[in-house]
Amino acid sequence: MSGPVLARRGFLAATAGLAAALTLSACGGGTRAAGDGGATASAAPAASAAPAASAAPAASAARGWTFTDDRDKKLDLPERPSRVVAQVGAAAALWDFGVRPVAVFGPHKLADGSRDPQVGNVDIAKVEGLGNVWDEFNVEKYISLQPDLLVSSMYVKGDLWYVPAKSKETIEQVAPTAGVMLTGRSATQVIGRYEELARSLGADLRGVPEAKARMEAATRELAAFKDLKILMMSGGADAMWVVNPPEYPDIVHLTENGLNIVKPAKVDDGGFFQTLSWENADTYDADVILYDTRTQSLKPEEMLKKPTFAKLPAVKAGQFYPWRAEAPFSYQGYAAFLEELVSNLKKAKKLQ
Repeated sequence: MSGPVLARRGFLAATAGLAAALTLSACGGGTRAAGDGGATASAAPAASAAPAASAAPAASAARGWTFTDDRDKKLDLPERPSRVVAQVGAAAALWDFGVRPVAVFGPHKLADGSRDPQVGNVDIAKVEGLGNVWDEFNVEKYISLQPDLLVSSMYVKGDLWYVPAKSKETIEQVAPTAGVMLTGRSATQVIGRYEELARSLGADLRGVPEAKARMEAATRELAAFKDLKILMMSGGADAMWVVNPPEYPDIVHLTENGLNIVKPAKVDDGGFFQTLSWENADTYDADVILYDTRTQSLKPEEMLKKPTFAKLPAVKAGQFYPWRAEAPFSYQGYAAFLEELVSNLKKAKKLQ
C-alpha cells in the first residue's frame, strides 16, 4: 500500500475507533426477516417517494433499478434493492432518509452495548451487526442475509470504507456494491448524493423538508463568527492531528459559509492532516478549538493532561467545543451538528 494511503488510513482509523487495528502511526416496499435477528428490511414503499432527480435515476421496481455510484459504476438490477447492508456512516444517512438497512458494519455499538454516535439514528436492535471494528466483517453472516446491495462511503475513489481488503472479492460476489465519495466535496453535495440514492431505493422522505430548513437556518448563522480563528483537531495517545479543511465535507461546508478554520502549513502524506507532538500543540494560534468526539479520539479530560495543550489560550478560556466528525450525511444529522456548533460559538470571543 502506498505511503499516503497508509497515512490517511492511519489517521482516520485512529480517530474512528480503529487504533488497535492499525499502527497509525451501507423489490421496493418489500420486507423480509433478516437472519437470526429478524430485522426489518427495506426501503419504505415506493408510492411515497418523490421522483428521482438523479443523473442516473432509478426506474420503478417493475421496470428494474439503475444507479450510477461515485466510482462511475452503473448498477443495473431487475428489481429495486430492498435488503440493503451499509457501513455505519452510510447507514446513518440512509436511515434518516427513510431506508432501513438489514445490517451494518463499522463502529455501531459501544462497550456498554449502547449505540455508537457514528451510527446516528439507526436502531441497532433492529439490524444485524457484521463487524464493529476495523477489518472485522462477518462474511458468512453477510451471505446468509441474502443482501441485494451494499453501500459504503469512500475517502479514496474505489475504496469502500470498512470493507476489508482480504474479503473484498468475496463480498463483491455476493451482491452489488455502491460507493458515495466524501473527499473533495462539501457536506451538501454528499447529503445530496445520499438523498438521490435513497430516492432511488423508494424511500419515504417525510421529515426531510423540515430538517433541511433547520440545516439551512443554522448554516446562515455561521457567517456571524467569521472573526474567530478556529482550529479543528483530533487527539491520540502520542500525537494530535490538525485537520486540513479542504479534505473534509463538513469542514468544507463550514469554510464555504464563513468560518475561519486554521489550515496547517505542512500536511502529512495523503493531505488530510498535520501530525504534531503534544509538546508542539501550540504551533497554531486559535480562538476556538473543536475536538474530535469519535470513540478512540482522546476525551477532553485526557487531552487536558497534556501540559502544552492545557496552556493554550482557547483551552484556558473554555473555548474548547465538540466536533461531531462523523455526523450523518443527512439533513437531520447536519441540522443537529450545526445547531450545536452555533450554540457553542455564540459563547466564544476573540482572544488575540
